[in-house]
Amino acid sequence: MPFNQLKLKNQLCHRLYMASNSIIRAYREPLNALDITYPQYIVMMALWEQDEVTIAELVRKTAIDGGAMTQILKKMSDKWLLEIIKDDQDKRQRFVKLTPKGQSLKLKAVDIPTQIGCKFTSIDSEQTQQLIQLLDLVVMDLSE
Repeated sequence: MPFNQLKLKNQLCHRLYMASNSIIRAYREPLNALDITYPQYIVMMALWEQDEVTIAELVRKTAIDGGAMTQILKKMSDKWLLEIIKDDQDKRQRFVKLTPKGQSLKLKAVDIPTQIGCKFTSIDSEQTQQLIQLLDLVVMDLSE
């Protein structure tokens, strides 16, 4: 029995893993210029869309694990990119708010999606949209 189902070349998941790693490596240089990591960039994009959200909302929006989110927010707070504020009514709830430094990074990051998109030379914009739709389906199926 050849066990073809166990060959890496036949694995969708391994291709997704390799693609994810390649994308994160592509972001490394532009994000180093901002002194942030890829997970921190994801958090920043969520906060640039809507500032002053609860940590739970940030976890939901970014799909970053709660434990990892705590560590990411601590490091970002240490860099003065954001602050974590306790709710006056509910001491258990905390809000994440961008600092002026965190808000100003948005102007420096504005060209990063275009820089990364230009590296996708083998697929066109229509294929990119199809890929986004397919990946959304993968996430939906595996999140149930």
